[in-house]
Amino acid sequence: MSSLYLIPVPLGDTPVENVLPPYNREVILTLRHFIVENVRSARRFLKKVESSIDIDSLTFYELNEHTPVAAVEGFLKPLSQGEDMGVISEAGCPAVADPGADVVALAQRRGMKVVPLVGPCSMVLAIMASGFNGQSFAFHGYLPTDAAERRSRLKALESRAYAESQTQLFIETPYRNLRMFSDILATCRPSTRLCVAAGLTCSDEYAVTCSIADWRRKTPPPIDKIPCIFLLYKG
Repeated sequence: MSSLYLIPVPLGDTPVENVLPPYNREVILTLRHFIVENVRSARRFLKKVESSIDIDSLTFYELNEHTPVAAVEGFLKPLSQGEDMGVISEAGCPAVADPGADVVALAQRRGMKVVPLVGPCSMVLAIMASGFNGQSFAFHGYLPTDAAERRSRLKALESRAYAESQTQLFIETPYRNLRMFSDILATCRPSTRLCVAAGLTCSDEYAVTCSIADWRRKTPPPIDKIPCIFLLYKG
């Protein structure tokens, strides 16, 4: 049976060999069809994996927020014809907070073999670095952009962290990271713990956990325009 391989990508400037096992390279070199979030960045990634790879001999199917739903149905045609395929997102693990989930769901419905490969996942890395509960956690993606709604949501997540002893994770558009950080400090109770994890596995990696009270006494973290995950947990 042919396989749909889910191929992780480094989270930033990290060399491929630092975060991906050699087996991933072996798999990639056997593939001729890739479902990708962005063709240009996928081509760059593949060249980093193996500089001699013949990019022009490969076929790419672009899957992102602009892809018509009807088009996704045809992406798996090579797989149905017995050819292995790969899924590549912009960064980290495909299908985790990523449009690749749609094509994986389709493959599962059709009874096709799905094979996730090992690689960096910023959410898991952030939980590892936080010191928070790694047995019960929830990822909420982006919070509301409206200030009042965002603060209300932060209060709800904080309450859930206390009521369920559950780590709460969320992200923000990188250029709004500092605004989110400021809202968290203004909204959450002093005893609540906040972990700020940014640029994980990269040269500018940063992962620090403090209480809200301690964060209020510190200089804001260096997270402006850097992919970042915020984690809340009870004090």
